[in-house]
Amino acid sequence: MILDPARPDFWPIPQTPYEDDALVFCRAWLKGQQTFTLYTSGSTGTPKPIQLTRAQMRSSAHLTGQTLGLQAGDTSLVCLNIRYVAGIMMLVRGLELGLPMTIIEPSGNPLLNLDPATDHFAFTAFVPLQLQTILESNNPAYQVDKLPILNGMKAILVGGAATSPALERALQVITAPVYATYGMTETVSHIALRRLNGPNTSELFTALTGAELGTDERGCLHITSAATNFERVQTNDVVDLVDSSTKGNRQFRLLGRADRVINSGGVKVQPEQVEQVIQNVITTVDQFSTISGIRLFVTGLPDERLGQRVVVFTEQLPINSQQWMAVQEAVWEKLGPYAVPKELITVTQFSETPTGKIDQKATVAQIR
Repeated sequence: MILDPARPDFWPIPQTPYEDDALVFCRAWLKGQQTFTLYTSGSTGTPKPIQLTRAQMRSSAHLTGQTLGLQAGDTSLVCLNIRYVAGIMMLVRGLELGLPMTIIEPSGNPLLNLDPATDHFAFTAFVPLQLQTILESNNPAYQVDKLPILNGMKAILVGGAATSPALERALQVITAPVYATYGMTETVSHIALRRLNGPNTSELFTALTGAELGTDERGCLHITSAATNFERVQTNDVVDLVDSSTKGNRQFRLLGRADRVINSGGVKVQPEQVEQVIQNVITTVDQFSTISGIRLFVTGLPDERLGQRVVVFTEQLPINSQQWMAVQEAVWEKLGPYAVPKELITVTQFSETPTGKIDQKATVAQIR
């Protein structure tokens, strides 16, 4: 379905319930509705309703347009779930910035039925799994090439989950700017971006103009901006806030979530850092060098001696003793002895949240 914000009288008749939902929201926006109720993704608990104002959503949309250089008439591909903030904000950006929108119901490969010769877009946003699937489809073995669609864009956003080291290496074939996003429903989508490809690749997120950042006593980020209605939003994300004389405190390195910290022998271990080391080790082994990424997570299980021991959960991934030893040595070298995983647990399939993220608590419960 294609919607041109400049020509609402010519919008098509919806063909599916999903298209109907998109049209209902867009028409409500054009009629001036002032408040909207959205739901969090539920990745760290039960999804909860959050009410956002039109002013917050407009501010976020225009700031994104300004940051990425989007202009009226630029076309956008909307392929994120519009029942959550990331997808809804793609609609708001289209309506507010005058971007004609091609709206596709979310799928693993949103480009599958598009033609590089005729389908051109300036802007889109993916979850990591979508981008992984697209790049895999560009493998010569599949005889499919959608890269021209990506390379013709002004900006590509990737959010909703962390990008794996394997994916970040693979997406270097894309010449258009690709950005990881940082944000949540409470901040009305992203408030910071991190360049993933090209000469400006960075490990640091840079906050959008006007976002004020700080940390609490746990080292967790808090955010104040027009998108938060100038109220402080306190997160559980542990960050390394960079003090730059040129950028102020507008850059940060995301370390992980405070509620995931493992206390092993009195030493706090951030599991996200362990996961990244493991991903780097595994994807350098030939038979695992696939851009689809390895589904795993690190957590703590009760231990009589340590309090909690570091363990790795994988999904149908056989690792032999030599590879497991390489993982343990790499973690020891980079993060120290207390971060070294003590056990590898393989399950048939990870439990997932409604938005497709790994439900770690439910997955751990499978073995108890």
